[in-house]
Amino acid sequence: MPALVLLVGCEGRAMAGDVQAGREKAAVCASCHGHNGLAPIERYPNLAGQNRAYLVSALEAYRDGDRQGGQATLMQGPASNLSDEDIADLAAYYASLPADGGS
Repeated sequence: MPALVLLVGCEGRAMAGDVQAGREKAAVCASCHGHNGLAPIERYPNLAGQNRAYLVSALEAYRDGDRQGGQATLMQGPASNLSDEDIADLAAYYASLPADGGS
């Protein structure tokens, strides 16, 4: 049975995040954020072990064009096609990973 995580988005709505679905959807994220959520390039943030609510908020802001500055233009493209379910799944997946890569 897939692991489901109940998330509450910034606007207070509840959404379930599926860790396995997030793992599958994260393939496009891996080139910058690493296959294990640990970025191979120092200027990109690690996502492993990150707070789920923060990830939801950040991805929604990138998707909606509300987050600016820094590397925002790099994230807005991939995030622009994410549904609320995609965001919940990705957040559940990255939050489930050990922040230290499992070491």
